[in-house]
Amino acid sequence: MSKKAIQIPNAPAPVGPYSQAILMNGMCFVSGQIPLNPETGQLEIATIEEATHRVLKNIERLLAAAEMTFGNVVKCSIFLKDLNDFAKVNEVYASYFKGIPPARETVQVARLPLDVTIEISCIAIENA
Repeated sequence: MSKKAIQIPNAPAPVGPYSQAILMNGMCFVSGQIPLNPETGQLEIATIEEATHRVLKNIERLLAAAEMTFGNVVKCSIFLKDLNDFAKVNEVYASYFKGIPPARETVQVARLPLDVTIEISCIAIENA
């Protein structure tokens, strides 16, 4: 199977030389998503919970474009501006992953694109 770029329909283009996601050999590699609403182009950052929901909704749309769901996700990476938000992020995150949750790491970083508070990337496998 050849490499295929996946993008949320009508979303703004990535802010750098990368694809929103790549599908290859039954695996989907989702680039780090920030809380940017693809329809409005606006950040949804009033609270960490709102930001986390927006990021996961963006990931959900990319997975759907690759004909996958959160059930296919085997690995996530979460980048937080403030690790004190860990519990709030976990609460929202858990609502998207039913059954066996994927492997994951969460790290605090000095800065994220557009100065957002959260970014999440993941890997999904077709037959997971």
